[in-house]
Amino acid sequence: MLITPIPAMVDYPNHLARMFILARDGTPAAHPFYQVAWAVHPNLAVDLIVPQLARIVGVEPATRLFLLAAQILTVTGACAIEFAVKRRLQVSGFVALMALYSIPFAWGFLNFQFALGLALWGIAGSIVLQDRAWTARAAVHTVFVAMLFGAHLFALGIYGFVLGVHELWRAWSRSSPMRDIASRFLALALPALIAFGFMATNGGSVERDAMLWAPEWKIVLLFTTLNGYCLPLAFAGTGIFLGIVYLLAKRGALHAMQSGLWHAIGLTFLFVIFPVRFLFDTSFVDLRITVAALLIVPAFVVVSPPSRTWARLAGALIVAVTLLNIGSALAVSATYKREYQALIDSLGQVKKGARILAGHSGDGTDPPIHDLADYPIYHAVTLAVAYADAFVPTLFTGVGKQPIVVKPAHRHLAAPDGGIIATRLLRKIAQGMPVEGAPPYARAWTKEFDYLYVVGRPVPNPLPDVLTPLAAASRFTLYRIEKPAKAD
Repeated sequence: MLITPIPAMVDYPNHLARMFILARDGTPAAHPFYQVAWAVHPNLAVDLIVPQLARIVGVEPATRLFLLAAQILTVTGACAIEFAVKRRLQVSGFVALMALYSIPFAWGFLNFQFALGLALWGIAGSIVLQDRAWTARAAVHTVFVAMLFGAHLFALGIYGFVLGVHELWRAWSRSSPMRDIASRFLALALPALIAFGFMATNGGSVERDAMLWAPEWKIVLLFTTLNGYCLPLAFAGTGIFLGIVYLLAKRGALHAMQSGLWHAIGLTFLFVIFPVRFLFDTSFVDLRITVAALLIVPAFVVVSPPSRTWARLAGALIVAVTLLNIGSALAVSATYKREYQALIDSLGQVKKGARILAGHSGDGTDPPIHDLADYPIYHAVTLAVAYADAFVPTLFTGVGKQPIVVKPAHRHLAAPDGGIIATRLLRKIAQGMPVEGAPPYARAWTKEFDYLYVVGRPVPNPLPDVLTPLAAASRFTLYRIEKPAKAD
């Protein structure tokens, strides 16, 4: 975070562009294409914090500091749960560091990572206070529900699920009376119900989209979790970690404490039954649950290696996986430090207030499973929104997810949650060929847009009669879209 002006995370440039819009709102430099529309939406952590911090340090440093805070919350939150359960630290910090550049963190899901870190601290606080007076428990719980509701809804769901499982374990292990069980669960649910009611009565909403199921990918997704930049490293790291867990369990070296086994079973059940895309347009749900499990379950497990050699070997392997993950993140970041700067420099060739389209030189698969190192370029063109006052259709402006909307005159060109389009499809559209499922914003792209960035590996000019190259780097090419001459 300290050496990279713009971290190489696929969603990060998109979030950064939105931060510039929010920071300039209400000033003479307000954006010409976008306007701010605040409402009670449960996905606003970065939007609420960064613009305020940007007044002191600037937008780019403020966004990086937010990401750094999210990483610190993630690691320390995992440690806090372990300390609350065991009164000592043993493995959670190491596992959290190992997962720090996992999917979805490496893909720049900023609100989720920040909110998940808050949720971990909330879980730790609830465990510490579980036998205290109900007033103290209710006060702390209400504060965390309020923060998580504003930060990210799915993180609030994980927080509520983990606390619910823990309360079930307490009720079962203590044979609690039904009245006590009901009162404790009511205390858990009431703040969230109040928050949803407040949202419903104040014009707030969440984006709703169809659920996407991909059960055949469950095992593959499990093994791709630990590294968001390199699939072979992800498979290797996950395999090593699961191998260590299996061998230690086989030798009786793992012992669950308190509700640990219940959490392991419950989160596994969620991973199995949840779709890839869930309600409220939350994508990659499987991977979010896996990362949450990595940060929560180890806190409830006591590791007793059968020998010092076992302990050293297991520790060395975990450290090796962590260093490989961080090393791959550093390598990708070094590449994109140059790439992002080259793209910002290329905006000097673009007229202020232009409409810019992003295309992909390949097939535009999202995510590009064949090469995850190509992923951070996908939303890089949205930097033009910040540095050239441009309109880019794929800037995140989803209703119920971001407090930014496109101004009415250009709303027909917006794709608030869409990905970039393959240039082979753009070529077909320009040549008048039918393209099934073409996004609305691209159906007349040669007339509606002024410039085209083709991101991905370099390819020959797809339409020499229409596109004039202006700038290029190893992962993008900028073209000016030539308009047909008007008849006299």
